[in-house]
Parts: sequence; C-alpha cells; structure tokens
Amino acid sequence: MALAAPAFAQNEDSLRAFFEGKRVTVKIDMPGTSDGIDVRPDTTRAIDYKRYGDRLKSYGTAIRAGESTVVTLVKVKKDLIEFQLGGGGFGTFGDDTSTSVYIRPVEKSNREKELEKRVKEESDSRRRRQLEDELDDLRTRRERENRRIDAERARAEERKRERIAEERLRGGSRFNVRYADAVPAGLRPDDLMAALAEYVDFSNGGPAEYVDTKPAVDVAAPKPAGDAVLPRKGMTRGEAERAFGKPVIDAVDRREGSVVITTLVFVSGDQKITADFIEDVLVRYTITSR
Repeated sequence: MALAAPAFAQNEDSLRAFFEGKRVTVKIDMPGTSDGIDVRPDTTRAIDYKRYGDRLKSYGTAIRAGESTVVTLVKVKKDLIEFQLGGGGFGTFGDDTSTSVYIRPVEKSNREKELEKRVKEESDSRRRRQLEDELDDLRTRRERENRRIDAERARAEERKRERIAEERLRGGSRFNVRYADAVPAGLRPDDLMAALAEYVDFSNGGPAEYVDTKPAVDVAAPKPAGDAVLPRKGMTRGEAERAFGKPVIDAVDRREGSVVITTLVFVSGDQKITADFIEDVLVRYTITSR
C-alpha cells in the first residue's frame, strides 16, 4: 500500500505548479534581503511595519511598488510559506554576505625576535644601543607595512560593502507567510493569493517567459558591453537568451541536493556571463572578461 505524502508536501506541489514562473506586480516596496517581509494572515496586524521599515532602511529596496517580477520559488515549511520573488532576496544560497576582507598582517621576523632577546641579555651599553637601533628600525618597517595593510583592508571592505549593496538591489525579495501553529492543510493557491492580496497584484500572472518587458535584442549580434542589459536574479532563461543571445556552449546540468542546476555561458560584447538556472530561473551569475 502506497504511503500518502505529507500534507505540506502536497500543498507545496500544488502551489509551486500554480505560481512559479508567473509574473506578479508588488504593491509595496520589497527589502533587498532574503529576510523579506513577514506576513501573518491570521492576526489583526498582518505586518509589523516597524520591522518592515527597519529592513528597508538596512537593506534598501530591491523591488519597488508597482514593479512586476517573477515568482521564482514557493517553499512550504511547517508554519511558513516562502513566496520568493526575483530570486528570493540577497542572502540566499551562493551569496557572499560578509563584508570582511582578510589580508595577512606582517608578523615579527625571526631577526626581530632574536634582537628582542639579545637586547635583554646584552650587558654592554654601547652594543645594546646598536641592537636597539636595529630593532627599532625593523619594528618601524613592520608597523608601517601593517598600517598600509590596514588601509588597504578598509578600502577593500568599503568596495565589498558597495558591491553587496548593489547586489541586494538586484537580488529580489520574498514574503514569509507565517501561521500561528502550522500551514493550514489543503491550502490552495486562492488562499495564498487572498493572504497576499493587499501586497501583490496577481492579475498579470501569466508565464514569465511570454512577458517581454525589454526592447527586442538581436540575438545574432549582442549589444556592446556599454549598452548591454545586466543579468539579474529572477531573470528567466528566455529573457537571458533574448538579452545576451544563444549560449555559446551546450547547457550543463548538475545536482545539488534535490535541486538540478543548469549552467549556461553567454558572450555579450567583451564579457563572458556564466549563469546558473534552477527551473529556468536565474539564481546566480558571474561576469568575466573574454
């Protein structure tokens, strides 16, 4: 006798089949973080607007009210439904969220350690002074180099903060629909749309592949780098091929856990774009010079 799948798994299958790949329009600014917006549909105050405002202030706005985006993932957990838009928000799998940069400092050389020991042991004042002068010179050089390293680290961390801030604005966002005890058994797409109706317009929810929001691009002659459309999380494979042309090598599939990731390589101007797709939705990419 076959065992029935758990109720939340059945819910997830039906919700994913209905929503994923469809385009919706948000009615509220979406923060640029995978923390997204928490919605509690079974309470009188569905959104904690103070927390919502704090996330907008901390992470910026990834999707503005009135903008359309693709539903890239619907994930059902015990008491939570993740409704991910345009990639789900910066901070998901593969995103480097750390702003720290490590540059190895210059440590004491063997000679400096030896001089420290000899200065303590030297009884002749003239010779001790010579050793101290050499020690001071080595110490000064090391400290000067470490100050240079500290300054370089600060510059590198500032550049990284700027890059992360920019990526946050391209990484999409999400709604976390939270329930007091558990996601209701048998929850249907209509129920989820009702829970999000105040914040999401589902009326243009056709498949994203057939909604072209960009000017037509000649796939045989990609735009030069100065005018090229930048890749973004949540972009569909169809949109990527319209923007950057056909992939220059055959698609490569690999499995990470239960997820199949398809890697495509595009050439746009003097840049090579390596893009990873999950179910034909872009989840991460790298850009290098040809």
